[in-house]
Amino acid sequence: MNANLPALILVAVLLFAWQVAAMGIDAAYILPSPVQVVVRLWELRGPLFTAHLPATMSVVVIGLLISIVLGVGLAVLMDASETARKALYPLIIASQTIPTTALAPLFVLWFGYTIWSKVLVTVLITFFPITITVFDGFRSVKTEMEELLFTFGADKRQIFLKLKIPATLPYFFSAIKMAVPLSIIGAAIGEWLGAQSGLGYFSRRMMTQLDGAGVFAPILLLSVVAMAATWVVSLLEKRMIFWRNE
Repeated sequence: MNANLPALILVAVLLFAWQVAAMGIDAAYILPSPVQVVVRLWELRGPLFTAHLPATMSVVVIGLLISIVLGVGLAVLMDASETARKALYPLIIASQTIPTTALAPLFVLWFGYTIWSKVLVTVLITFFPITITVFDGFRSVKTEMEELLFTFGADKRQIFLKLKIPATLPYFFSAIKMAVPLSIIGAAIGEWLGAQSGLGYFSRRMMTQLDGAGVFAPILLLSVVAMAATWVVSLLEKRMIFWRNE
C-alpha cells in the first residue's frame, strides 16, 4: 500500500466537500469552488508567476536565512553559557507573545514598502521554532557522553563538533520543516498589510475586487510552494542524517 494513499484520499474527500459546499452556496465571491480557483490561477499565471511569486520568494529566502543564522546562533550561545540562557530565553519567549499583525504596520511605517518590512515579519515568526528546537537538541545530549569524551582527552570544541552537532541535526531539520511554511505565512502577512507586490498583496487586491477565486489563487500557489519546499528539506534530511535510515 502506498504510504501517501491515506493522505491523498483525505485530500480528495475534502476537495469534494469543498466543491459541493461551493455549488450549494452558488456565490463565487464568497466561496469559490476548487475548480474555479484552479481556473483562475491559470488565467492569472502571467502576473502571479513572473512578478508576485518571485517577490514573495525573495522575502521568504532572505527571512529564512536570517532566521537560521539568528536561531542557531542564539541556541549555541544559550547552550554555551548558562547566564546567556537565563537572560535570553525569557526574551525569546516574550517575542512570540506580541501579535504579528500589530507589529507589521509598524515595520511598514519604519521601512516603507521595501522588502525589509516583510523580511522582519518573516524573521519574527520563524526564528523562534529554530532557536528553541535547536537548543533542545543541544540539551538532549547526554552528560555521560560528554564526560566520556572528556576522559578521552577531547576539548569543548571537539565535543561540540563530534557529539553535539550530529546529535542536534535531527532537531535542526525538524525546525527547518516547521520554519519553511511559517516563513511563507510571514511573507504573505507582511505583503497583505503593506506591499506593492507579492502573492499576499495580490490576494488582498483581489479581495477589494470581490474576486473570490482570485483571492484563493495565490493562496493555493503559496500552499503548493510550501509543500514543495518542505519536501526538499525532507530529502536533504534523509541524505545528511543517513544513519537514521539504516
